[in-house]
Parts: sequence; C-alpha cells; structure tokens
Amino acid sequence: MLSLKPNPSPEAGDFGFFGGGLSQKKRKEYPMNNVNKTLYIPLSGKALVSEKGIILNDPKAEEIWKAEGFAIGGKSESKWLAYYMGMRSAVFDDYLKEKLTQYPSRVVLHPGCGMDSRILRVGCGGHLWYDLDFPEVISERRKYFSETENYRMISSDATDTRWLKEIPPETGALVVMEGISMYLAPEKLNRLLGELTAHFGEVCLLMDCYTALAAKISKYKNPVNEVGVSELYGIDDPSYPVRDTGLKFVREHSLTPEGLINCLTGFERLFFKAMFAGSFAKRLYRLYEYSTD
Repeated sequence: MLSLKPNPSPEAGDFGFFGGGLSQKKRKEYPMNNVNKTLYIPLSGKALVSEKGIILNDPKAEEIWKAEGFAIGGKSESKWLAYYMGMRSAVFDDYLKEKLTQYPSRVVLHPGCGMDSRILRVGCGGHLWYDLDFPEVISERRKYFSETENYRMISSDATDTRWLKEIPPETGALVVMEGISMYLAPEKLNRLLGELTAHFGEVCLLMDCYTALAAKISKYKNPVNEVGVSELYGIDDPSYPVRDTGLKFVREHSLTPEGLINCLTGFERLFFKAMFAGSFAKRLYRLYEYSTD
C-alpha cells in the first residue's frame, strides 16, 4: 500500500467540448510545460466527483487538488467535463482490475500517469506497477506517493524508450494509456507501441483516442487550450496506430457506460446522456482495446 505524504503547502487543474464546477483560488506557478499542466484538468474532475460521492471514489485526488490545484476556468471547470473524466477513469480502472486477475504475472505500465491515484484505487495485488511521466510531473508526484517493493515511478518522456531498460521484459505487460495518445504525433505513437511489444512480447493495452474531427475542433474549442495546448492528434482507424507492432485491435469500449451514467440523477442524468453519451460524442472520442494475444 502506498502512503500519502503530508504536504505543508497552501490549499490547493484533456478531452472535452463541455462548457460550473469547482471553486478556484489563485495558485502558484508550476515548473511544467503546457502539456504537463493538462494533468490538473482530470485531477480536478476526479476530485469533484469523489467529493460528490458519485462515479469514482478518489480521496487522494481530493487531497492533492486541495493542496495543489490552481485557478482553471472556462470549460476546464465544467461539471460535465468532471463527470466525463470520472467515468473515463472508472472504465480504465475496471478494465485493469479484470486484466490483473486474468494475467497474474504481468507488470502494469501507466505512461502519462500525471497525479492519478489508480495505484490506490485498483491496488497492484502483487503485480509490479510502474507509473511513468515527465521528470517535472514525477517530481510533483513524489510529494504524495511513495515507492514500495511493487510500485515504482519513472521520470521520462514516454517516447524516449530508454526507460524500458528499468523494467524486466519477461513477464508481459498490462498498459493503460489514458489521456496521452492525443499529444503524440502518429509516428511517435506507433513507434512507442512497437517498442512496448518488442520489449515485453505479450501486451494488453487500453487507450483513449481523439478522432480526426476532435483533433481539428480542439484547435479552437477544448479545455486544454486554457493551459496553452493547441497541437493535438486524432485517429479514425483503430488499427492505424498499431500497424507493424504485433498488437491487434480487439474491441471498442464505452467511455460512458449506462451504469455510470445512472450515478447521476434527474436532469443531470438526462442531459449528460443526451449530450455526452450520444452519437456526436462518439464522433469525437473513442476508447480502444488492443492485445498481442
């Protein structure tokens, strides 16, 4: 079990075409580039739904956000985006829980982990677990998470795959890539996935992706614009990013399952289902499962 270290700092944010949310205060500036700052958008969303007691139980997100959150505005603080972010994380959690049981000897790899507390929500269950992100992100993360015998944090750009030397290759890997593919140019994403299969041999992967339409719209209307990000990439053919990698497309998952939508009530449930779980939402954002099996 990981420990959350106390932090004496003052009170304490991806995808979304959503347009209030959390009350904000001015925060300190972080030594992060614009892409890294996007990690606070899903963190704030997970903190909000956890505070409300719906969709996702994530007390660590609440604690980190209270300590580290900064003033985000516009679409980034939308409660609808928070609900979407919470549902997305819950779907990734459920997928990983299933795979941990199915493959008891594989390592868990979470590139682009940000400040996510999936290791606490899911638990490693004896598996080796590696959270990976840029050095400045991992530096922030180490304020709150402690490494254990089974849990490690790696400071690296995911596409600079020299970090793979730190992980034993013989066991295969369960890989969750949440909110990262849209920041990688197609050739970089393809190269990364090829390196993963070359290193581990057997890989299961769950990855969310923008469509080409979403990437185009995102240049003008996306919460990540509010932290300075404008270059995003989309995928229309799920087989395209895994060409010549050994991975095969397995199936598409729902980002907004009925059971999670039903955590909302009354007007909120009806509105969310109509606006963010319908056919137009699926034209923008998809969740794909891959495997070498």
